[in-house]
Amino acid sequence: MSYFKTSSIENRENIKLYYEDYGTGDPVILIHGWPLSAQMWEYQTQVLVEAGHRVIAFDRRGFGRSDKPWSGYDYDTLAKDLNDLITGLDLENVTIVGFSMGGGEVSRYIGNYGTSKLKKAALVSSVAAFMLKTDDNPDGVPQETFDGFKAAVRKDRLAFLKDFGNNFVNYDDNKDKISEAQVHFNWSIAAGASPKGTLDCITSFGTTDFRADLEKFDIPTLIIHGDADQVVPIKPSGEQAASIVKGSRYEVIKGAPHGLVFTHTEEVNKILIDFLKD
Repeated sequence: MSYFKTSSIENRENIKLYYEDYGTGDPVILIHGWPLSAQMWEYQTQVLVEAGHRVIAFDRRGFGRSDKPWSGYDYDTLAKDLNDLITGLDLENVTIVGFSMGGGEVSRYIGNYGTSKLKKAALVSSVAAFMLKTDDNPDGVPQETFDGFKAAVRKDRLAFLKDFGNNFVNYDDNKDKISEAQVHFNWSIAAGASPKGTLDCITSFGTTDFRADLEKFDIPTLIIHGDADQVVPIKPSGEQAASIVKGSRYEVIKGAPHGLVFTHTEEVNKILIDFLKD
């Protein structure tokens, strides 16, 4: 559909991000997970537009149809990209919905830019509050896990993405809920991403602490997480985020994997639509 120029420059050119913009009403921005693109929101976009919302889904730098710069995969820069989109399209009363890594962008955007342009926020299978295991975050994921991800990406990125894609949806447990074709399509999206961006984002989503950002949330917030998530454990992420964001609505979907937008689509959509009602 369209591209917008961010304020970030590499090799004397503004980095351009791809976005699609459908429907009318208050805008809902959908921010995809790693290592996918806005195409992951296919089964949410239609129902949200039909429910009366303007839906804007964009590809993060390095992914999908956006430019693939060498740098800028830290969350401050990614939040700046989101701010460029919101200001560039002159958006108000925005709901920002972040899936997995995208939940970090939601969190850091609010941490850095506040909520004056926002109406609501949603974190879906989000990496926020803090993924990394530390002394004060004992339920997190060990650094060795992320180091292993990066080593596998460097050695054979496409093989890693195939295994990760199966774990993304707990495929062996959910063959009745998601097709092999959909899993392969997800792999094809991830395969087309920037290898450098794919690698750098592991550090970003794996080691960025969003707890201070979450404390700045002062708008209605929805948190959705599956209790069978094998990619982003629920305790340091959804559960911890819900404990930090005052008054948040916390929805745990029983038996749902990380990629619950694919396996528990109707349930996720129903929760989202209900949350978006005025």
